[in-house]
Amino acid sequence: MAIIICLSVREGRNLMQPLPPLVQNAVKTDPGIETAKEKSSAVMGRQTEPVHVNQTGLLASNTTKKPARVSPKTVYLTFDDGPSDLTGEVLDILKKNKIGATFFVLGEQVKKYPQLISRIYEEGHAIGNHTYDHNYTELYQSFPAFWDQIKETEEEICLITGERPQLIRAPGGTAGHFDDTYFKLLQQAGYVVTDWNVDSGDSKRRDVPASEIVKGGTTDVPGGKVVLLMHDGPGHSESVKALPQMISWYKAHGYQFGVLSPKDPPVQFKVNAKARGLKRSAPSAAWIQSHIPQNAALFEPGKPLRLEVGGIETTLDSGEYSIVDGHYVVPLRALTERVGGSMAWNSAEGAWVASLSADAAVSLQIHADTGMLEAVEDNQVISETAMQVLTIDDSLWVPLRSLFEASGYAGITASVNDEERRVTVY
Repeated sequence: MAIIICLSVREGRNLMQPLPPLVQNAVKTDPGIETAKEKSSAVMGRQTEPVHVNQTGLLASNTTKKPARVSPKTVYLTFDDGPSDLTGEVLDILKKNKIGATFFVLGEQVKKYPQLISRIYEEGHAIGNHTYDHNYTELYQSFPAFWDQIKETEEEICLITGERPQLIRAPGGTAGHFDDTYFKLLQQAGYVVTDWNVDSGDSKRRDVPASEIVKGGTTDVPGGKVVLLMHDGPGHSESVKALPQMISWYKAHGYQFGVLSPKDPPVQFKVNAKARGLKRSAPSAAWIQSHIPQNAALFEPGKPLRLEVGGIETTLDSGEYSIVDGHYVVPLRALTERVGGSMAWNSAEGAWVASLSADAAVSLQIHADTGMLEAVEDNQVISETAMQVLTIDDSLWVPLRSLFEASGYAGITASVNDEERRVTVY
C-alpha cells in the first residue's frame, strides 16, 4: 500500500543550506544507515539533497515542464474563499466550457470540503493558498502569524492532493496589508504572491447582483493579461450566476483561458504608505533562519526517500528528511503517523511516547532534553539508546535507524539510485 506523505515545513530542511550548530554535531552515537555517501563514489561527500516535489496536473506548484504557450490575450479566472457548496456549480460551468481556473482556498474550508479539493485538482485546475481563516486582525499583525496560517492550509491541501501550492493570495489583496517584509520573506521561502488587475466587485457588499458582477468583471486591460477576481465562498450565488456570461464575453473578445502558474510573472500591488505605516516588527534573524531557507527547498528538485515498513510504503520528499553524518534523520510525528503509529506527550515521564504501528508491542519514550531513547514493553524499559534529538522549527527530528532498531525490527537496508533513495525495514 503506497502512502503519500506531506510533512509540515516545520518538519522540512533546506538541505542546500549549512546545518545549524546543533545539527552539525548530531547523531554521533547512532550506528546509522549507510547512504549514498558510503554506497557510491559518484556522490562521495554529498550528505544533502535538494527537495523534490512530484508535480502533476495544474496545481499551483513548481514543475519542470515548460508552461504552455498562450494567446496574447488571456484571462485567468480566479476564485477566492472556497471551497463551499457553490464550488461544485462553478466546476460544472468550467467543465462545460472546457476551461481552467485557479482556486485560492481557505484551510478551514478545505477541511470541510476535501472532496471538492480533490475534484478541483483532478479536473486540472490550479490550487492556491488563501490562508486558513481570512482573519485580517491576526494575519496582518505580524508576518509569523500570516506564515502559520499559510503553512496550516498548505498541509491540509497536501494531505488531499499530495502537492504543496506555491501560489498565495492575501485576503483583501496585498495593498495596505503587505509591507516589504511580507513580500521578501514569502519570495525567499519559494512562494509566489499574486493579486489581480480586474475585480468583478462581487465582494464589495452583500448580495451584489449578477448584472453588476458581469459589468465589473468584463474589461480589456493593456497587454491582454486579465487576472480576474471572483469568489466561490458562501453567499456568492450571484457570482455563479454571472460566470457563464463573463466567460461568453471573454470568448467573444478573443481571449483564451489560462490557469496561474508560479513560473509566470505575477500581478502584484505595490507596497503603499498604509502598509509601511503599520510599523510591525520584523521577525527575528533566528526565526527567519529556522523557517525560510528550508521551506524554499521544498520547491527545488531532488531525490525522494522511499520508506517501506512491513509492506507499507511512504515517501519523504528530500526537503522532508535530512542526512547528517551519513545517517537519515526524520521528523518524528509525521513519520509515526504515516506508518500507522502514533505520538503523544507523557507529562508524568516528561517524554514523548511514540509507536511505529497500531499494534506495536514496543513503545518508544524520547527524552528531548537528554536525547535518551527508551524502548518500553509491558511497562518495563528493555533498552536505552543515546542519540541527539533535534528540534527544528518546533518539530522533533530523530535518527531513522535508532527508531526502528529500538522498536525491535530485525533488519534495515538502504540503497540509492539515480531517481530515489530507498530504506526497507523488516
